[in-house]
Amino acid sequence: MTLVVVSNRVACPAADEPIEGGLAAALLPAVQTCGAIWVGASQRPQEVPAKEPFATIKSYGAGSIATVDLPKKQYRDFYNGFSNSALWPALHSRPDLIRTSGEEYACYREINTLMARALIRFAKPDTVFWIHDYHYLALGADMRKLGLSQPIGFFLHTPFPTRGVFSSVPHHRELIQAMLAYDLIGVQTDEDHANLAEYLENELGLKGNGDFYRAGRRTVRIGTFPIGIDAASFAARAAKTAMRPEATRLRDSLQGARLAIGVDRVDYSKGLANRFEAFDQMLQQRPALKRTVALLQIAVPSRIHVDAYRKLQSQLAGLVTEINGRHGEIDWSPIRYLTKGYSQGRLACFYRMAQVGLVTSLRDGMNLVAKEYVAAQDPSNPGVLVLSKFAGAARQLDAALLVNPHDIEGLSSAIAEAFSMSAEERRERWDAMMKALMAAPLQGWFSDFVTALSTPWLQPPIVPESANLLSFQLRGREFGNRTPTPVGQNVVNSDSRH
Repeated sequence: MTLVVVSNRVACPAADEPIEGGLAAALLPAVQTCGAIWVGASQRPQEVPAKEPFATIKSYGAGSIATVDLPKKQYRDFYNGFSNSALWPALHSRPDLIRTSGEEYACYREINTLMARALIRFAKPDTVFWIHDYHYLALGADMRKLGLSQPIGFFLHTPFPTRGVFSSVPHHRELIQAMLAYDLIGVQTDEDHANLAEYLENELGLKGNGDFYRAGRRTVRIGTFPIGIDAASFAARAAKTAMRPEATRLRDSLQGARLAIGVDRVDYSKGLANRFEAFDQMLQQRPALKRTVALLQIAVPSRIHVDAYRKLQSQLAGLVTEINGRHGEIDWSPIRYLTKGYSQGRLACFYRMAQVGLVTSLRDGMNLVAKEYVAAQDPSNPGVLVLSKFAGAARQLDAALLVNPHDIEGLSSAIAEAFSMSAEERRERWDAMMKALMAAPLQGWFSDFVTALSTPWLQPPIVPESANLLSFQLRGREFGNRTPTPVGQNVVNSDSRH
C-alpha cells in the first residue's frame, strides 16, 4: 500500500530548525520512517497559472515530500480569504470574525480542484489518500469527479462547532455535501464528532447512527481520533537539555525566579490576552509574587496579511508593554514576550525548566503544546499544567488544573495555585497525565486512522479479538503494533484525576 497525505503546506526542516504546528509534528514521522508521500502547496505561487499544476518531489527519509505550484491570486484568496477569514473563525466558534466574499469562495474551490488534478499522478491501484484540515474540505469531491476510486480519508485538526455556528459560513451546505465524498472523516474529540453528526442529521437530513451515514450510494464514516505525541521520545530529548547553553542563560537570567511558559501562534483562539490579564491580576492581588515569578511567552506570528491577526499582534504587544510597565523593575520584567519560533529541542529545554505550563486556549482542536509540556517534565520534580477545558487535550489530560480562560479571576487563581502546589500533588497529577500520553501515542493515532481508512466496510464493523494482533505496515515498514482504538472512542485513563 502507498499512503499519500495531503495538507495545505508541507514541512521539511533541518535537524534543529523550528517545526511549527501540530500537523507538521504529526506527519513528518510518517514520511520519514514509513515511506509516505506528503503533498502540499509550494512557496512558489505562479503569477501566470499553468495549464496543469506542477509538482516537485524530493526524498525525505523513507518517503517523499511533494510541493505543488499554485496560481498566486487564487491561492491568496483561498488561504488568507476563505480558509482563514471564514472557515477558521467559524470552526473556532467566532462567527463574528467572518469576513469573506463570493470571489474568495470561488478561489477556495478552484485551489481544491487544482490540488485534485495534481494528485492524479500519485494515484495507483494500491494508493490510499489521507487529506488534512479545513483548507481541503472539498478536495475529496474534486478527486472523485476526476475518477479516483481509491480510499480517501479526511482529518480535521480544528474543532467542529455547533450546527448554528457552522451555518454562519457562506456555502456551508455545499461544503459539507462535498465532504461526503470522503470514506472516513476523522475529528479530535467526541464533542466534535457529535457536532458534525448533528449537522448531517438536522441540516442535510441524512440518516445514520452517529458513526455511519448514507449519502446517495456512498456510506460515510465519522470517527474520533485524538492526535497524540511521541511522549517517550520527547521526554528523552527534554532530559538531555539541562546543560544546553540556552538553558544556562535562561536559568541565570531568572535569578531564582520561578517560570511559567506559554508557546502559541499569535491567534485569537489561543486566549493570549486573557492569559496576560490573568497574570497581571495575580501580581496585583499577590504582590509578594513580584520578582519571584515570570512568564516566558513564545508567540509565533501567523497570517499577518489577515486584518484580525494584525490587530491582535498590536493588541498583545501593547498589553505586554502596559503590564511590564506597571510591575517591572530595572532588573526584572514579569513577562518575556518573544515573537519567533524555536526548534523542538529548544522548546523541550524551556518546558522542562518551567514550573508552570500555560495552555489557555479559548477553543482548540487538540493543542500538542499541552502534551509536550507534560512529557518534558522531570518525573521527580514535575511542573504543573494549567489547561483550558476548551482545548481538546483536556479530555485526556484531566489531571491538569482545568480552567475556564474566559474567567480572568479564576485563571489568575489557578496560576497562583500552580506555583504553590506541593511536590506530592505535582507528581500525582503528572503521573496520571503521563500515563494518558503513553496510552495514546502519535503512532497509534496514525495507525488507527489508516487502518480504519484502508479496511472496507459495508455496515458498522465489529472489531474481532484478532485485532489485538493487528500491525499496520506501509511498504513493508511497521509503524505500530497495538490494538486499534475503536472508531468513535477516546482513550480513557482510569487513573486520571477528575
